[in-house]
Amino acid sequence: MNTLRMNVTDYLAMRRTMGFRAEGLSKLLWSFVEFCEARGVDHVTNEVALQWATSQIAVPVHDGLVARRMDAVRLFARHQQPLDPATQVPEETVCSRRYRPRQPHIYNDTEIGALLVATDTLSPLFTAAVWRTLIGLLAATGMRPGEACRIGVDDVDLDNAVIQILNTKFGKSRLVFLHPTTVTNLRHYLQVRQNHVPATTRACPMLLLNSRHTALDPNKLAVTFRKILAEAGITTIVGGRAPRLYDLRHTFAVATMLGWYDQDVDVQARLPLLSTWLGHVDPASTYWYLHAVPDLLAHAARRLETRDAAAGVQS
Repeated sequence: MNTLRMNVTDYLAMRRTMGFRAEGLSKLLWSFVEFCEARGVDHVTNEVALQWATSQIAVPVHDGLVARRMDAVRLFARHQQPLDPATQVPEETVCSRRYRPRQPHIYNDTEIGALLVATDTLSPLFTAAVWRTLIGLLAATGMRPGEACRIGVDDVDLDNAVIQILNTKFGKSRLVFLHPTTVTNLRHYLQVRQNHVPATTRACPMLLLNSRHTALDPNKLAVTFRKILAEAGITTIVGGRAPRLYDLRHTFAVATMLGWYDQDVDVQARLPLLSTWLGHVDPASTYWYLHAVPDLLAHAARRLETRDAAAGVQS
């Protein structure tokens, strides 16, 4: 029968195969295991988790440490509960952090296609073209909606299939490379834009324009996107929140990682590339996009099983 120690060992190994840095989480979970073993406990319970989180072990206890400990137990418990029904997952309201990012909606290919089709219902026709291009760009590149709104026509180099993103969230600039299909769609959009926007010296230089031919306001995108969601029939609620335009960025990150798993490449070695692509300051900022996605967990678990099986044959 598996022990708590064995289960934590397997869980941490699985996270490492997914490319997560597990040093901090590992330290906390091993402390929790030792705490449980000293009390003869072999699975997570709400009571023992709270006792451990609020106990003074090695360092003084403070609210931030208690919250981090409870977060560590919750992560492991959510993974373990389907395997061990006796496992309890502490409620989020117990010793939680003040600010907690919500789980994103990961769009599947069918939903992305439905979003693109739903843009045809917008009017005027130019607005439909703008939104079809915006959604396509976000899905194909993972850029932030605000970044897409600030792209100038001169920032787009279709001959070399790149877009220059200037002065991003962290004051950085980067190049985003485009798939040939994205290049084709952008060429079509630029022709539509040229036909609809007067070529005057005062014309707005931004790539994506509103119906008044001025730059899209990133703070006003949600209203139109809700209409597109409704038309596409996407009504899923994740974590008490409807899908967002920004979730296309999460979707791109997850799809990229799933592609790496399918190619059987070293995911952890490639994560810095994804961080650069997304415009993050370091890989640690990218890990959040790749959490709690069942497909990723399944890939990681299968890779771990394959590795363990190979190690068993060698031994």
